[in-house]
Amino acid sequence: MHRRTLGALLATGLVAATAVLARPVAASLGGESVTDAIQFGWSRTSGANDNVDQTWWAVRSHDTLDNFVERLLSIPVGMMARGAGARFEAKLSEHTGLPLPEGWALATAKDSPQIQSIYAETPRDFASVLGFYRDALGKRGGTEKDGAVAEPDRAVITFLTREGPVLLRLSRQDGRTIAELSRRKFAPATIGLLPKPGQVRLMLGNKTDEAAVITVADQVVNLAAHAGEELANSDGAAGELPDSQKLDLPPGRYKVTLKVDGGAAASREFEVAANETWGLLAGADGVLLPMRLY
Repeated sequence: MHRRTLGALLATGLVAATAVLARPVAASLGGESVTDAIQFGWSRTSGANDNVDQTWWAVRSHDTLDNFVERLLSIPVGMMARGAGARFEAKLSEHTGLPLPEGWALATAKDSPQIQSIYAETPRDFASVLGFYRDALGKRGGTEKDGAVAEPDRAVITFLTREGPVLLRLSRQDGRTIAELSRRKFAPATIGLLPKPGQVRLMLGNKTDEAAVITVADQVVNLAAHAGEELANSDGAAGELPDSQKLDLPPGRYKVTLKVDGGAAASREFEVAANETWGLLAGADGVLLPMRLY
């Protein structure tokens, strides 16, 4: 009875999530497990001159079922999760104009006066993900700029589009392909959001109910529960972040480790370029939520 009640509660939450999101128009890399469960987050902030700043994040989990009865109970939940996932992909595509494939395990997105960006982690192999983005951006009129880097486990490609250049960075880590896609817009950044000239700014926050520690380039930042949790919501919120939660670093590749109290440490490597700003948020279950802000 406890398992059935838990499944019903999860199904109810997914129905609510599905109702909020728009109709599915997602691109696809293939099928998904029927045992998926998805956690969503979304914020919308209105600023001066009617500017709107929106952020999204989603984390998909793949449950392991112990017996046939549990598997049967999971099927309707999984069906709703797939529908909610497709609507999430559609919403991001609608607002950012950037593609997000099915099959992602983690995704974040930003649509602000300064930038449109998507970050995604997927178990799909590197070549498939690179092919997906080349096809999807090509269908949207994008052409590859000269000077692209395309290696077996790393790619950096700029696509020229009608709306402006789109930067794609791909890497392969721990059995996942990491995709970063961004298009800069023309609004200037505030001082709080703007990195130092020629450097990268990392802004750190904690969305959980527990204390967390984020380590970058041997610098350890301790975060109280919910410290800076809204830093990605707007440039105003980013500007209110204390200096202790901001790191200005040279461009390059950095290992970022997150540990939330009571959980295991998890690490990711990020390649960041000069004059970029990123938000790195401790999320539920110790999942790091990276988001390109500028």
